[in-house]
Amino acid sequence: MAYRPSKQFKKTLFGSGAVLVLAALNAPAAVSFASEKYHAYKIAQPEYRKEFGSWEVVDVPEQYRVNAIHAALLHTGKVLLIAGSGNNQKKFDAGTFETVLWDPVKNTFKKIPTPEDFFCSGHTALPDGRLLVAGGTARYEVLDGAVKKAGGGMRVKNESPDKAVTLKKGTVFRSPSGVEYVTKTDVTVPKAKREFEISYFKSGQMKPWKTKVTAAETRVFVEAVKEGPQALTTEAAQYEVVGLKGEAADNVYGLAQRLTTEKQDFQGIKAAYEFDPKAERYIPVSPMKDARWYPTLVTLDDGKVLAVSGLNDVGDVVPGDNEIYDPATKKWSKGPFRYFPTYPSLFLTKGGKLLYTGSNAGYGPADKGREPGLWDLEKNSFTKLGGLTDPDRLETSSSLLLPPAQDQRVMVLGGGGVGESPASTARTSIVDLSKEGPVFRDGPALPQGTRYLSSVLMPDDTVFTSGGSGEYRGRSGSDILRSQFYDPKTNSFTAAADPTVGRNYHSEALLLPDGRVATFGSDPLFDDSDNTKLGTFEQRIEVFTPPALHRAGGNRPVLGEGPRELDQNGRATFRTTDTARIASARLMRPSAVTHTTDVEQRSVELGLTKGADGVSVTVEVPKDRTLVPPGWYMVFVTDKDGIPSEARWIQVGQDPPPAPASEQGEE
Repeated sequence: MAYRPSKQFKKTLFGSGAVLVLAALNAPAAVSFASEKYHAYKIAQPEYRKEFGSWEVVDVPEQYRVNAIHAALLHTGKVLLIAGSGNNQKKFDAGTFETVLWDPVKNTFKKIPTPEDFFCSGHTALPDGRLLVAGGTARYEVLDGAVKKAGGGMRVKNESPDKAVTLKKGTVFRSPSGVEYVTKTDVTVPKAKREFEISYFKSGQMKPWKTKVTAAETRVFVEAVKEGPQALTTEAAQYEVVGLKGEAADNVYGLAQRLTTEKQDFQGIKAAYEFDPKAERYIPVSPMKDARWYPTLVTLDDGKVLAVSGLNDVGDVVPGDNEIYDPATKKWSKGPFRYFPTYPSLFLTKGGKLLYTGSNAGYGPADKGREPGLWDLEKNSFTKLGGLTDPDRLETSSSLLLPPAQDQRVMVLGGGGVGESPASTARTSIVDLSKEGPVFRDGPALPQGTRYLSSVLMPDDTVFTSGGSGEYRGRSGSDILRSQFYDPKTNSFTAAADPTVGRNYHSEALLLPDGRVATFGSDPLFDDSDNTKLGTFEQRIEVFTPPALHRAGGNRPVLGEGPRELDQNGRATFRTTDTARIASARLMRPSAVTHTTDVEQRSVELGLTKGADGVSVTVEVPKDRTLVPPGWYMVFVTDKDGIPSEARWIQVGQDPPPAPASEQGEE
């Protein structure tokens, strides 16, 4: 689209700035300056914004700027930005953990006391609107060559059936040769299991009871007290717990086989909390059985939550021990066993199976758990799905359930090779689960190979994608300052306005209730194309206003007053003076996103009935909870030109209100 500068702009640029223009004949810097001026002019024009949209950097007061590792939209309309230690070793060592609550309407910020290091935790919205946050960081990684003291996993045994034992951080284990190792976290070992064996003589008389005791076991990371080769071991041995006396010393001991100075990965924590959007604080709940760093949490059709994968308390990928959280009891139970690399993208599909797209965020071997497939939780069976182009470039790819959710089509966009591979792909691929024998089929390519692409569902059934980088963590200045819309109806991309802030690793994007898209974070390795200047975490917030909102010119459909919950028939009626204008309605689940992983967002087509009174519309929500998991959702209505209303919040999946007395047969 061509644009012609106004006379006033020409006077500004070529009048008072004539010297610059003349100098530009021989000065590349001046040419660049003039080009930037013209670009700034062009993107500010109403015609441009109506076609491509616009970006604006939010003014964040310095005291509220954080390394946003996680972003979640709450049903209060506020956005929870979780940093934890923010990938900052010094803050971790100091116990400085941060969370900020942002109100995008008032543009106000509030610091939230953060009880644990939620850096690289998992999160998902619960049916009552609280946000479950589980896992995080117990210890930062130490790379090869930097490990000075031997360390590794210590299995701690407790043979006492009478009581559990808690060993505080700093507890010392001593080897048979006298080498000492110290624990880096607290650890509690449950009491041993006591079983009674009952048997009978041939006469039928009961024999005296026999008692069988099975030792309880847990694990903790230990590190040698002193440097030196004497602490290295690959031989199995039993270790005494220094300081324990009497029976306790006999009952509690350590077992370790491999304590080395090889690379030590990040380690997870077991802690779990619910964030209360009304009280605006974290509330502790029962911890997980396994520590998890980089886990995925996905809400199931019954409102329970499945926690999958993550690095455990000794830095290994959890081998397949998954857990289920029950919001009613605030406790965890054993889930179906299956291995995935960290932050796997898992989507609840119609019928209750989980689709694993193969998208993940990193840790785990290249040849294990990488293939996409459908996971039947009840049978714990996994059916692999083929057809995916560049299947070895799924790490740091983006995945989402295309709108509307009823179509059961899932898309994978971009990605890169395993680990620090420089490889990336422009591939997009779509699997249609409504068809028998589903396979992935290529969609339109991205403009270039892209890792860390942010992908956001919009109220008009398009997908807004932005940012990312061509290489691992934006190396070589490879941030991609581009954005575009994908239209599932035409299976094509169209250009959108370019962002001004680069986003790669540790970046997020989500849809706001007013129809805009907010972007956060970015954690590049380097800040220059030569890879010589260490990267700086991006703390700016940038918000995209879609073209439709510019075309509206303030004249958007209005969804007025209505209920906060559905009636017994799954319906809700809203007041509006735009009945004739409204063309469609969508139920949109709010995002909880980190590391390009957002398994929460989904857009559900709603039944739409226009009131005979001309001043109301009624929406009807599908009753299938595998299509609409319980929780709080945004309701958007959109006109025939794709212009959306602002959202109304409604809770889905709770018990319906009692019927009126007349309907109950009461007098």
